[in-house]
Order: sequence, then C-alpha cells, then structure tokens
Amino acid sequence: MKHASNLPTPRNEPIQEYLPGTPQRARLKAAIAEVERTVEEIPVLIGGKAITTGMTVDVTAPHRHRHVIAHLHQCAADDLQRALDGSVEAQRDWASWSFEQRAGVFLKAADLVAGPWRDRLNAATMVGQSKTVIQAEIDVACELADFLRFNVHFAERLYTEQPDSAAGTWNRVDYRPLEGFVYAISPFNFTAIGGNLCTAPAILGNTVIWKPAATASLSSWRVMQVLLEAGLPPGVIEFVPGDSAAITRAVLEDPRLAGIHFTGSTAVFQSLWQDVAQRIDRYRTYPRLVGETGGKNFVLAHASADVDALATALVRGAFEYQGQKCSAASRTYVPKSLWRAVRERCLAQMATFRMGDPADFRNFLAAVIDRRAFDRLSGWLGRLRGDSGAKVLAGGGSDASEGWFIDPTLVQVDDPAHRLMKEELFGPVLAAYVYDDRRWPEVLELVDQAAGYGLTGAIFAQDRAAVAQVAIELRHTAGNFYVNDKPTGAVVGQQPFGGARASGTNDKAGSILNLMRWVSPRTIKENFLPPKAPHYPYMSAE
Repeated sequence: MKHASNLPTPRNEPIQEYLPGTPQRARLKAAIAEVERTVEEIPVLIGGKAITTGMTVDVTAPHRHRHVIAHLHQCAADDLQRALDGSVEAQRDWASWSFEQRAGVFLKAADLVAGPWRDRLNAATMVGQSKTVIQAEIDVACELADFLRFNVHFAERLYTEQPDSAAGTWNRVDYRPLEGFVYAISPFNFTAIGGNLCTAPAILGNTVIWKPAATASLSSWRVMQVLLEAGLPPGVIEFVPGDSAAITRAVLEDPRLAGIHFTGSTAVFQSLWQDVAQRIDRYRTYPRLVGETGGKNFVLAHASADVDALATALVRGAFEYQGQKCSAASRTYVPKSLWRAVRERCLAQMATFRMGDPADFRNFLAAVIDRRAFDRLSGWLGRLRGDSGAKVLAGGGSDASEGWFIDPTLVQVDDPAHRLMKEELFGPVLAAYVYDDRRWPEVLELVDQAAGYGLTGAIFAQDRAAVAQVAIELRHTAGNFYVNDKPTGAVVGQQPFGGARASGTNDKAGSILNLMRWVSPRTIKENFLPPKAPHYPYMSAE
C-alpha cells in the first residue's frame, strides 16, 4: 500500500528514424526477415504456463495474405475456467506486493520494450499488422514504453492523494484493487493499446484476463513475453486468445467480473454494456466499464486556414496506417474560397504515395488488416462509383490478388448529410464537403450534428476569433481537439486520449484519470484519543 517516493521521472521515448545506412535500420530489417521466415506457435498462457491446445488458426501477413506467420492456439473452455480461477487466486498475492515491487516489473518492461525487444516488437507489428516503419515505431517502441512508465508515475500520484486529519486522528485512503478480475479486450490496430489495456489495471494490484485480437496476436504475444521477462508473476495477466464470442460469454457469466477494459467498435462495446446490465444482479460488485470505441473525426477549415498545413494534415490524418485509427480524419469541411488550392495540394501529395509491403521503407501505406475489412471497404468504393452525390477525386480502387490493398481515396460530396460524412469506415477514405464561406455559423452546427461520435477533431484557422468560437461551440464533439494539427497522434503524458458520445467512456488512456477506474478506495479513520463517555460538554448543567 505504501507508495514509492523515488520513482524515475517519466520521459517520452524518443522516436528513431531508421535512416538509410544506420545500424538501427539494419537491425530492424534483420528482425523483419526473421519474422517472415518463421511460423510461430502462439500459445494460451495460464498461470504462467504456455498451453498449446492443438486448436489453431493461421495468422497471416495482411500485405501477403497467403503467407502464414503464426499458428494461434485457441483457448478451450476448461482452460478458460482455470484462467478465471487462477486470476482471482493470483490477486491475493499480487495485491499484497508493495507498490515499489509492482512498479519495478513495469519499469523494467518499459526498458525492455525500448531496448533489446524494440526490433522484435516493431517487426512483429509491421509484418503482422501491416504497419509502416514509422507507424510501428511510434506505436510499439514509443507508446508502449510510455504507457508503462507514465502509468507507474500516475499510480504513484494517485496513492499520494490523501485526506487531511484533525487533531487526535489519522485519516487515510487505501487504494484497493477491484474485487475480482478485469477483462481486457484489445484491438488489432495498436500493439500499445493491448499492452496498456492489460497492464494499467495490473499496476494497481488487479489481475487481468487478456483477450487479444487474433490479427494482432503475434505482437500481443511479444508484449506478453516482455512482461514475463520483466518478472510478472504467474496468473497476473492470463493470455487467452480464442473465439471472441465464446470467451466473452464465459467471462461475463462469472460473478467475479470486476471490470472491462476495452478498445474496439462502438457496436461491440454497446453489446458488452447490455450483456453486463442483463447480469448485473449476479456480480459480486458493479463492474467498471471502460471503453474507447469508434469515431467519425473531423477537420474543419476556416477561410483563414494555412492551405499547405491543412492539406498535409488531411492526407496524413486520413491515410496513415490505411486510415485504421480510431482517431483518423474521415470527414473535412473546407470553404469554397480555399477548396481548389486544398484539393490540388492533397492530390499532388497523394500522387507521391507508394503502397505495398511495409518491409519496403519507401511505402507510405500498406494493406488493411484482413479480408473482412477489405470486402467492407471495397464494397463502399464500388457503391461510390454509382453515386451521383459523390465524386471520387483520387483513389477508389482495390486489389486483393496478393494483399488486402485499398487505395487512399478522396471523395467530394454534395450533401453534408451524405453517409460518408456520418458513418465510420475505418479505412483510407476521406470525405470532403465544400461550404459557402458565408455559411460558417451553419457549418459549425453541421460538424456537431453530422455524426454521433465525439472522439477527435481539428480546426485549421489563422483567425484566433474563429478558433475561440469553434472551441466553444464544438466543445462536446471531440475528446481530443487539435488546433492547426491533424487529429491523430496523441502522445502519452501529453494528450490523454479518449472521447465521449458514441466514442466511449472518455476515461483518458495515458493519464491518471484512467488509473482511477481500477481502484476501489477504502477510507480509514484512526482515533488516537477516542471518547470514553457518551455525554457531550454542552449537556452540562446551567
């Protein structure tokens, strides 16, 4: 329970550039080659023991979808029950560790991520999730290390928040872990998110059942290996890949469920919330539900916007990692006075993009994650070709012959209520609506009402009055709001991340606000001089 007073001050991990001819580039290329020539067996991990169930699914590289990089073992029902029981049992010992000892595990893990495991983690993410070198570097090596270091720092700050004590008494708060286990469900698109979802609760003494996305299972397993090397005790984080519906159903039936830490689609999170509500009378405690979900993120341009900065923000914000970021720019509102120049600059930049295998560091984009994503996005593009209200200015094509490739696509729509301005696509498609400069006040309402999400958004303007107006009138449209910057790329410790409305519970990953959800405070009052008679002084005779 005692907090440490001399923890290292966290600093954001510097981004390596992997320039041609550098040792960093050579080492990463070698690590990529190792992943590509190896078919890994990814086990279930329960109680610190790796279990190969024999029930496997193939994990393939999205940019070469016939290339198998791993066999992922699926968690069986009896193994899952052992994981649930083991998690609860492991918490008894783990929660009794001093904070210093728990912190040491995660601080060591951060140094392993940033050091000897950096290339292996980046390579697994590049090959397994089709990320370019810069996208993998900022995700795994930097953000994951940042989560581990800063969350330890935030936990220390939380523990030091204590009440005042009156004379003769001692008041204190015991920041207990939750009673039961936390269920962490991680997505494919960020390796660091998976690492954060399982470790943030664990830092505070909780134990976790971690269900990784199958399509990110290789990098997730690497994260698990790092944690084990760092000294994480058996059972603190149970690694249970497998059928999502079956695992979730079994977990939600368990009365010891104490919380869900989720990143994924809005629909899935809403389903989880409904399922928990239907079982609420059977749980030992009310489960904490923490979710970061979808977004239909906007970039709003004012007539005073810097055209070059705006165009670069649009193409980077919309097309980096194939638009598969919950924060990706997917709708933009541009005044007619700027549109021609903005369009020309966007098209010129997009014309320089290369798309292909992320092992070729010249590529700006790679493949979308799997066939389901490809079919959904190519279906959208097909419908656009017959849509009189939408004009494809660039892209619009797709190719599944070797990998799941979707062209970066810029579409101009006539109607601000077009489906492209409202529905999340989660791919490299940017919809643009051109508005009459005189309708600026109406456009603010359009931005606010077009979609039900509230994750990220940006305003581009040199006119400070316009920035101030947008900050007020669009206050609830984005949990992460950017001024003259793209709406992606939140940094741990600098821009706590999360949104509201249909975008989640806004519990701000990368901040003390998230860690507060994983404790159940107990107030303790100790009276050094307790009263020994029932009467109060005012009761004395006149």
